[in-house]
Amino acid sequence: MDKRIFRISLTAALAGFLFGFDTVVISGANQPIKEIWDTNWFLGDSIFTFHGIFIMSMALWGTVLGSLFGGIPTDRLGRKKTLFWIGVLYFASAMGSAFAPEPYSFSLFRFIGGIGVGASSVAAPVYISEISTAQTRGRLTAMYQFNIVFGILIAFISNYFIGIIFDESIAWRWMLGIEGLPALIYTFMVFKIPNSPRWLLLKDRADAVVIESITLLGIAKDKASIHLEQIKVALVETTEKQKESLFSGKYNKPLALAFLIAFFNQLSGINFVLYYAPEILERAGLASGESLFSSISIGIINLIFTFVGISLIDKLGRKQLMYIGSIGYIVSLAMVGWCFYSGASSVLLLTFILIFIASHAVGQGAVIWVFISEIFPNKVRSYGQSWGTGTHWVFAALITLLTPTFLDAEIGIFKDNPWPIFIFFAVMMVLQLLWVIFMMPETKGISLEELGKLLSRKKQKSN
Repeated sequence: MDKRIFRISLTAALAGFLFGFDTVVISGANQPIKEIWDTNWFLGDSIFTFHGIFIMSMALWGTVLGSLFGGIPTDRLGRKKTLFWIGVLYFASAMGSAFAPEPYSFSLFRFIGGIGVGASSVAAPVYISEISTAQTRGRLTAMYQFNIVFGILIAFISNYFIGIIFDESIAWRWMLGIEGLPALIYTFMVFKIPNSPRWLLLKDRADAVVIESITLLGIAKDKASIHLEQIKVALVETTEKQKESLFSGKYNKPLALAFLIAFFNQLSGINFVLYYAPEILERAGLASGESLFSSISIGIINLIFTFVGISLIDKLGRKQLMYIGSIGYIVSLAMVGWCFYSGASSVLLLTFILIFIASHAVGQGAVIWVFISEIFPNKVRSYGQSWGTGTHWVFAALITLLTPTFLDAEIGIFKDNPWPIFIFFAVMMVLQLLWVIFMMPETKGISLEELGKLLSRKKQKSN
């Protein structure tokens, strides 16, 4: 693997670090904000709490907006410029959330950060997939996921130590504000990466500009022209017949694949576990400080098994990793539900939660961003990425919005015990396994242009 392409891909993938940090850092501020601002009240006669909608899920609604519309700047401004503005949004959100005087402005700044998260899940995987080769695309694009879980781990560690150093009344502000430093560093680092040659060609930029971008990726000048012609030929073959919009009917197969992998990703309950890890562990019998410390173990396992997933994704392939992850999901989620139902020890419950995290890291975690960025043709890739990531974040927001209601329910099967939530997620993972077996194609080792033709071939033949 060329070292320069690796460094450039890593820089773009650092958007994932901020994604992971921003997504999980709220877990440490969850309880303090609930107590300080008294936000855990129901909105009228509805089942929704103010805390669930405005404090916990507001960032995710921003993420929905950023992911659904992130394809527009990614396509029009370019992948590089979009990544720069994402860094700006992260910085503004961190500073604004840390200094917010009341819950409404706090929610606004969390919403802004969410837009950055959503847009990054569009721009970064698309950029990395376009500058890499078919042989290295899986590993390089999966670095985005690695940085997500690394950001999650650092957020858990940061929350733990800030919670020790500062008084609870202000610790949460430091937890949120510290993100501003890596956001600022990332914003300046993006200046040094080149534009995607494929994007430049799609926008009819001069050959000299495209060749300069290719050489900045580490390809020798005497080979840059050959590389340019290869991309041109592939683009002509796949774009001449791609005048229709994303929803014209030609791309129904990749649209369905992107929707389902994103749908099942969130119906595994991964964001529920990450967002509410300290509270879930407290329900299992751990003290507040112990639950924050145990949350770090979730981040460590996530990181370790993401390494495993990245190392295997171009060897075993995307589909095999999804098999492994799906089976791990089903077993671990069912056992977590049983542990809560039977009142098993907190150590046993934490063990199965960690198995669940490992299953996610090897399967869905390693595969989702790679898979969605691969299956759409060049002409509509950024908009297809928005469709897939938008689906992902809509369900993430809904789950984060609804689950606090079930966690705090005082009636029925949910009273003081969240076991039905985990059983529901386990059943959904059985459906995911069936989808992987019967519908999911393998994309390992196939060029982006060839994948574009394969997944829209039947429609093209009928034209």
